[in-house]
Amino acid sequence: MGYRFWTLLVSSASSNLADGVVKVVLPLIAVRWTDSPVLVSGILVSLSLPWLLFAIPAGVLVDSVDRRLAMMLANLVRVGALLALAVAISTRVESIWVLYLVAFVLGIVETVYDTAAQSLLPSVVPVKALGRANGRLSAAEISTNLFVGPPLGGFLVATGIVLGVTGSAGLWGVALVALVLLPGRFRPDRSEFEESRPDLLGGIRFVWDNHVLRAMALMVSVCNIATSAFLGTFVVFAVGSGSAMALSDTGYGALLTSAGAGSLVGSMTTTGLAGMIGRGRLLATTLASMGLFVGLPAVTSNYWWILISFFVGGFAVASWNVVTLTFRQRVTPDTVLGRVNSFYRLIAWGTLPLGALLGGALAEVLGMQVMFAVLAALALLPLLGVRIVNEHSMSRAETAADVARDETLGDDSSQTQSEAP
Repeated sequence: MGYRFWTLLVSSASSNLADGVVKVVLPLIAVRWTDSPVLVSGILVSLSLPWLLFAIPAGVLVDSVDRRLAMMLANLVRVGALLALAVAISTRVESIWVLYLVAFVLGIVETVYDTAAQSLLPSVVPVKALGRANGRLSAAEISTNLFVGPPLGGFLVATGIVLGVTGSAGLWGVALVALVLLPGRFRPDRSEFEESRPDLLGGIRFVWDNHVLRAMALMVSVCNIATSAFLGTFVVFAVGSGSAMALSDTGYGALLTSAGAGSLVGSMTTTGLAGMIGRGRLLATTLASMGLFVGLPAVTSNYWWILISFFVGGFAVASWNVVTLTFRQRVTPDTVLGRVNSFYRLIAWGTLPLGALLGGALAEVLGMQVMFAVLAALALLPLLGVRIVNEHSMSRAETAADVARDETLGDDSSQTQSEAP
């Protein structure tokens, strides 16, 4: 896929490794400064809240500037924020509010970086290689963020708090250098889709006007509500001597590791599977798998069966993400791609607190196992959308997008020729 893709992959891997490290480092610092669970949990809130507040504006920004430059500035801000935190720690400024501020800043620039990264890829690889490229980027993200980052973060903090902070800053510095070495211009051409300044709701309107994208958005929002409700309450079902599974912390961690392993395998094999059975059938299979994932504890507390279901669930999430992201990149004009991607991110992250609240309420009223059965039905509901999201409709939408893109390029070419002296 060429030098530019591998340069982007190095940058992405280093950036996601820093993400995985810092999401362990900040809570570990917090527990040294306070013993309040509520205050410690505020770190996660500070990191995730910007997705609700800034996802859509981030999309507008990404559609207005050179996307590589946006990613570079995001990493530069990350490095600066962590170096400022290192200085604060070194000068004995041990305030939980400093951690909140740093986490919030990191969350804001994450909305810009992630949106820009998803939107830049179609300018780096050929259209036919998008599926493989997304799979490899997803595999790099999962392996660094879930498997390498957390233990590395724990090791760095155990060695020294300042080292944990500066180590994360160094990794984002490496990602920044890789982006500097990425050649090319990655600013959307305004003449391709919009003549005026990109508006705030352009991505939402584009998604709503495309029936396949609209169906995908509704399907993923419902599925994410079910899975976030499941994950928000499953620990009560699984961990502790009085729970149904009576797992230790280590046993519960193994379940999460199994999900991560499934995601890694899914990222690497999705393109081949989609070619074998078709993207529509693969997406339908992933939705059925999510129903199994959240519903299996309704009928069994057997550790090994649930371990397998976590692997299947992780595989399904990765497969869905690779297929749908590649489709969005194929059918969305470059000038609105940032806003479309940010809207999808808003849906993916914005439903997490709603699902967690739903899961807690259902568990209180219905009990854990009945709640899992209800969530399984909710997770299977998006299967109704496969009548709209299938191989035929996706291919037709991609063909229409290719024709529109060719016509636009042809118009631009003829205009250039007519204006030439």
